[in-house]
Amino acid sequence: MKDFLTALGINSDLGGFNLGTVTLERLAAAAITLVICLIGLRIVMSVSRRLLQKAKIDDRPRKYALAAIRAVLWVMVVIIVADQLGIPVTSLVALFSVLSLAVSLAVQKVLANIAGGIVILLTKPFQEGDYIETASGAGTVTDINLNNTCLETFDGLRVVVPNSVLSADKIINYTALGKRRVVITVTASYDAPTQTVRQACLSAVAATDKILPDPAPEMVVSNYGDSSIEYKVRVWCKAQDYGDVLFPLTEHIRTAFEEYGVEMTYNHLNVHILDSKA
Repeated sequence: MKDFLTALGINSDLGGFNLGTVTLERLAAAAITLVICLIGLRIVMSVSRRLLQKAKIDDRPRKYALAAIRAVLWVMVVIIVADQLGIPVTSLVALFSVLSLAVSLAVQKVLANIAGGIVILLTKPFQEGDYIETASGAGTVTDINLNNTCLETFDGLRVVVPNSVLSADKIINYTALGKRRVVITVTASYDAPTQTVRQACLSAVAATDKILPDPAPEMVVSNYGDSSIEYKVRVWCKAQDYGDVLFPLTEHIRTAFEEYGVEMTYNHLNVHILDSKA
């Protein structure tokens, strides 16, 4: 360690400091300085806490910010008190710098995740309880911390995504606006009148619970196929009710088509058998 510090140009014995150079006057001055620094630290922390509260920052990022400020202030207190005791501050600062560099290189990925976590906590692209989709998977956010974000999928899987990846990736938040649109695509025969198909679809909508009346449900013609007409049924629901609307509505459309005599087309395969003797 001594050779390593010497190679970096840092005096490992802190400038020849020894306890014999510490006098009562220096101890008294250091004690007074320590008391003043502690009072100043409390004042700065109090002011910082009030400023962060006025900035309306959430509890979690505010806690991390206060912890970082406190750590920096304590380093400053140590340096100031060390200077009063006669310890060479330049060598001490250099030693702190070397240790900080070594730690940052050792935990580079962790620091990247922490930086991503701070970005997520400050920008708030999603919150706990939101359903999001990312390149790493889709699910409900169950926990956000500085290192990673946890998602719970529909099939009961727990996905842990590093914040460095999540903060740099595309995020689709299905919960943020409070409501979602359900779109179901169906096909019907050209022989079925469009108005009849519309009545059948709206009948299925009326039989489905948890559909919002505003915006109003609608059925539109979306495409003319080779053997069928394509329709889209569009309704809105609360974000948390998406699954409770999608699947029952899909079932009710099939039932309504049968009631209104609408043929739901599908691909056919015609096989012609030729008599070779003929």
